[in-house]
Amino acid sequence: MLNRRALLQSLTAFAAAPLLATARPREHRRPRVAALCTEWRFRSHTYNILENFFQPYLFRGKLVDPGVDVVSLYVDQFPDNDMARPIARQLGVPLHATIDKALCQGGDQLDVDAVLLIGEHGDYPINQRGQKMYPRKEFFDQAVASMHRSGRYVPLFNDKHLSYRWDWAREMYDTARSTGMPLMAGSSVPLAQRVPAIMLPRRSVVTEALVVHGGGIESYDFHGLEVLQSIIEARRGGETGVKSVQLITGQKAREALATGRISPDLLHAALETEISAGFVRQPRPGKDRSTLPPALRREQMDQLNHALLVDYVDGTRAAVVTVGSDSNRWNFACRLKGESQPRATAFFNGPWGNRCLFKALSHSIQHLFKTGRQPYPVERTLLVSGILDHAMTSLEQGGAIVDTPQLEFSYRPINFDEMREDGTSWDVITVDSPQPAEFEPGDARWLK
Repeated sequence: MLNRRALLQSLTAFAAAPLLATARPREHRRPRVAALCTEWRFRSHTYNILENFFQPYLFRGKLVDPGVDVVSLYVDQFPDNDMARPIARQLGVPLHATIDKALCQGGDQLDVDAVLLIGEHGDYPINQRGQKMYPRKEFFDQAVASMHRSGRYVPLFNDKHLSYRWDWAREMYDTARSTGMPLMAGSSVPLAQRVPAIMLPRRSVVTEALVVHGGGIESYDFHGLEVLQSIIEARRGGETGVKSVQLITGQKAREALATGRISPDLLHAALETEISAGFVRQPRPGKDRSTLPPALRREQMDQLNHALLVDYVDGTRAAVVTVGSDSNRWNFACRLKGESQPRATAFFNGPWGNRCLFKALSHSIQHLFKTGRQPYPVERTLLVSGILDHAMTSLEQGGAIVDTPQLEFSYRPINFDEMREDGTSWDVITVDSPQPAEFEPGDARWLK
C-alpha cells in the first residue's frame, strides 16, 4: 500500500521532469488513433464517443472537425447486438485481433500517434464488493508494452476511472509519469452545461459541498465524485487530498441527513436548482424519475438511497448522494466560508440525455491527442479512483469510516472552461431532434 511520502515524491518527480519529445503527436499530419474498446453496441460508451471521431460534431453550437483519424480498432467482446464488425467494414477501419496489432497496425512497431481506451460496458465478472472488473489496467499495460518495445510513448485517454483497484490506478499513473506519456482519464459529466453557470470565486474557502445523482453505487458515484472534484479542486490552495471516506446506505444515509453530516440546506439547494433550471423531464412509463418539487417535504427524504461521505485534509466536508433513480440527474451545491446562502447548479447533459455529454468529452480527448497536453489534471481521476475503491471497502465493512493516508496528496487545478459545453449546441439539437439509431457520425444535418 502506497504511503503519502511516496506519492508526493512521485508527483514532485513528474513536475520536475520534461515530457519525452516522442510523447507529442507528429505535427505534420493529423494524429492517427488506435481505439481499444470492450464492446461496441448502440449507446455504449464506444458508440457515444466514436460517433464524434469520424465527422464534424457540435460543440458550443458550432461544427468542430475532430482533427484526428481513427485508423485501427481492437474490440474485446462481440455481443448479439454488436456493431463493431459491420461499422469497421463500413468505415474501412481494420479491426485487429490484439491490442498490440491495433497499435502497430498489423506490424511490429508502434504505428499510431494516440490511444483511445474505452473500457466500459461488456460482460465482465463482478467481485465480492460489487465492482465490475473492467480490464482497463490490462488494456493499458498491453498498450504500454507496445510503446516500450518501440521506444515511443504517445498520449492515452482512459474512459472513466483508471481502475477499480487503487493500487492499479496508481500504477497506471506512475507508469505514465515515468515514461512521459501524456495521460488523461475521467468522466464526461463535469464538461456538461451548468445551469446556472456558476464558478467558484478566486481563493474561495469551501466548507462543505454536495453532489446529487440518480444512479447506482460505484458506477454513478464515480461521476458524482468527478463532478465534485471538478469544482472544489479550484478552492483556495487547490486540492489537498482526502483524509477519510465512508459509504452508507438506506437508514444510515437518512440518519446522516437528520444529524447534519449531510447538509439538508445543500441538498435542498441542489434539488431546487434542478427545478428552477427548467429542464426537468417527464417520467418514462414505469420509471421513477423522482423529480422533487421546490418544497422538500419529509417523505421525499426517504428517496435518499445512499451517501458517499468524504473528509478532506484541509477540513472541507463533502457528500455524494443518490436521490431517486433519474440517470440524468447531476446537481451540485456548496457553502463558502463567510456566505450564509449555498451556491448551486444543475449539470444539463443535453436533450438526448447522457449521450450528449460525449461531444464535449470527445473535444477534450482530441485536444490531448493533438497537443499532448491534458486539458484538466489526471490527478483528479487518480484521486477519485482511490476514493471510490476505499468507499467500496467501507461498504464491505458495513459503512465504517475508512482512513485514506495514501490519498493525502495535493494537486493544482487546470482551468478547463473552454472544454465545457455552454448550452448553445442545444439550440441546434433539441428535444425534437430524432436521435440516430444507426451509427451515423456527423452533426451537419442539424444545421440545415
